[in-house]
Amino acid sequence: MPSFVDTNILVYAEDRDAKTKHEVARDLVLELWDDRNGVLSIQVLQEFYVTVTRKLKKPLSSAKAQEVVEEYLTWAVVENTGALLTAAIELQQKAQLSFWDAMVVQAAIEAGCTKLYSEDLNDGQRFGSVVIVNPFTHR
Repeated sequence: MPSFVDTNILVYAEDRDAKTKHEVARDLVLELWDDRNGVLSIQVLQEFYVTVTRKLKKPLSSAKAQEVVEEYLTWAVVENTGALLTAAIELQQKAQLSFWDAMVVQAAIEAGCTKLYSEDLNDGQRFGSVVIVNPFTHR
């Protein structure tokens, strides 16, 4: 089943200084590569690029970060559209999420995902058919 991956998981998969979180995130990402079940959004990839090039203690070079982004573009990728935007705004108001979290959740819904791996949302919370899974509490 398709599983959506939030930005923080991708960042931890690259950030060796994150120690245990790095290992868990790396293993999850590798599992999703092998199963071909990983789903991302353009927003997640944008956030990932900015974070790994600017906010890590040992940031990636722009070229290396671009290479990683291009690899992730081989996954199923949800594009930002007007329909996604308006649905996310409605979800934000209804579920009282931050706008950016609502965009991620709505992208997962639109991609038909059953899981959304994230550290930022409440583990076990449901949004339609999507359940939030914090991989750091489940492994």
